[in-house]
Amino acid sequence: MTVFHAVLLDLDGTLLDSIPDLAHAANAMRIELGMPALREEVVATFVGKGVDNLVRRALAGSLHDADPDPALFAQARESFYRHYHLVNGDKATVFDGVIDGLKAMRDQGLKLAVVTNKPTEFTLPLLQRTGLAGFFQEVVCGDTCARRKPDPDQMLYACERLGVTPGQAVAIGDSINDAQAGRAAGMQVLAVPYGYNEGQDVHGLDVDGIVANIAEAAQWIALWNADRQNLLQKPAK
Repeated sequence: MTVFHAVLLDLDGTLLDSIPDLAHAANAMRIELGMPALREEVVATFVGKGVDNLVRRALAGSLHDADPDPALFAQARESFYRHYHLVNGDKATVFDGVIDGLKAMRDQGLKLAVVTNKPTEFTLPLLQRTGLAGFFQEVVCGDTCARRKPDPDQMLYACERLGVTPGQAVAIGDSINDAQAGRAAGMQVLAVPYGYNEGQDVHGLDVDGIVANIAEAAQWIALWNADRQNLLQKPAK
């Protein structure tokens, strides 16, 4: 019977296509270390569990066996951060349906938050440069809480900051990390099919619905809330 009061949205792969900038930084790092560049679509499969994991995977050129020598990792991480700061937001684009969806959610009176594994130092400038910052009451980043998605800490923290219970919030993302974090926090979860999800199909995720885009997610939430409000208004027999 719960009515939604808040929406927690992932960033990379859900609101923004940030792969061109991430791939540029990852490949600049690899070239600096004497390694060949990777295809953009390969780098896309490395995204989802935070920048440090992206660096490890980019070093390995694989989702697996990504456990580099600590000294090499430190050098690679410094290189990636330096290169990504130079291009963060340059080629990132807002996915179709995002602006209309966020406006519709705002018009419904929903509180909005970004919950991302991306570090704060990249997230806030990226939201500003893409024109999305003004939609959100809260931004929870990969370094905000002790643990990142797929753990529920960030989701629970965002709900606390927005003044809602987890049952009053819906999480929207593109990956297993979002789905597992939302579920573990006790939320309804929606997935979009156009993101990254470490190269896997989102139709295998434990979610409550797959929506074509954020505009369709806003419609899903509006229908959910209308149905529950109608039930609450029906007189008891």
